[in-house]
Amino acid sequence: MSIGAVLAQLRPEFPEVTISKIRFLEAEGLVRPARTASGYRQFSVADVERLRFVLSAQRDRYLPLKVIREQLDAVVADSTSVSRVDLLTQTGIGAEQLSQLERDGLLRPGPGGRFTTEDITALRTIRTMIGLGVEREHLRAVRAAADHEVVVLKSFSDPETVRELADLFTSLHTLLVRAGLRQSG
Repeated sequence: MSIGAVLAQLRPEFPEVTISKIRFLEAEGLVRPARTASGYRQFSVADVERLRFVLSAQRDRYLPLKVIREQLDAVVADSTSVSRVDLLTQTGIGAEQLSQLERDGLLRPGPGGRFTTEDITALRTIRTMIGLGVEREHLRAVRAAADHEVVVLKSFSDPETVRELADLFTSLHTLLVRAGLRQSG
């Protein structure tokens, strides 16, 4: 994604974020987007999630960048799974709501009922969407669309190609939704 697309994704949750702020966080080493041959930044979904983490930590917990960087480094160094209790604590989702999201297929625990850091991000996103009035059936439709994309992506064997295509699917999805909104609005 371009820096403008990243800004558009972050603005609903962080209205104060600017392109300058994103560039500053990059200069501080908190996010490391790839560069095109001509030098343009290309952010991945993981980069956007890192930015979301940094901005949340600053806004909600008033953490300095040094502490945030240490936390990010710890997550990268220790990508172990989290327990159900930790997941509930870190996302603010209630136990019954989590169970319902699992029944709806929106969250799928791994071996031993453990969750990943991506599950934490997904739950935070779901919590925000529900807060904005999104209904369960709409969330299930998003899950179904993601499952269809997974089927397509599994037809490719090269992991690097799969990662690149996953990012492209996300970008294309965003562009198609925006185009649809422009046409209907």
